[in-house]
Amino acid sequence: MHASKSFFNSLTNFMSSGPIVVLALAKENAIADLRKLMGATNPANAEEGTIRKKWASTIEFNAIHGSDAEDTARFELSFFFAGFELAK
Repeated sequence: MHASKSFFNSLTNFMSSGPIVVLALAKENAIADLRKLMGATNPANAEEGTIRKKWASTIEFNAIHGSDAEDTARFELSFFFAGFELAK
């Protein structure tokens, strides 16, 4: 998806530069609620009190990633969790 973008190398270097926390949030409106808590991708445009406003340094180094849709979430979570770990 981003492999052909000019920022791909610096983004992957940043994303692998330190520890990460991976979570699967399961609740009604999980994606929308998390994205509101994260704030705008560009921290300069993020609302006060959001994760990106507080912790991000630039649009590229924006502190947090959250899936934008259920199918994207399933794909991204498969990198970290086996399917049975996420079963109800």
